[in-house]
Amino acid sequence: MSSSRGGRRDERGAATAELAMVLPLLVAITIGLVWLLAVGAAQVRAVDAAREAARAVARGDSVTAAVARGEDVAPSGSRVSVHDDGGQVTAVVVGRVRGPGGLFGRLPGVTVSAQAVALTEGSSP
Repeated sequence: MSSSRGGRRDERGAATAELAMVLPLLVAITIGLVWLLAVGAAQVRAVDAAREAARAVARGDSVTAAVARGEDVAPSGSRVSVHDDGGQVTAVVVGRVRGPGGLFGRLPGVTVSAQAVALTEGSSP
């Protein structure tokens, strides 16, 4: 009887050891997935910021006000530029998403960018 009890203890110990080895990998994968979601969200914000800035200038707002509106929507630290050639407005947003930090601090950041074009009001296509 003592041998069957010893066998059960060995199996429990093996399961605990396996969990201890797999758990850090699962945490790393989770952190990586959360970081990818953050990059995706930053890309969507960059697209929205470019669209807002281009639309604002196309409606007749000043370039300074449109850039400020775009910077409010864009990920923090992004650059917003607007070019108005008279009939068409182009807005470009470029931002950077830093790595998740911690043990992953050595991972490079990701650059997100977006461009939007709008026709100025009163101009024909």
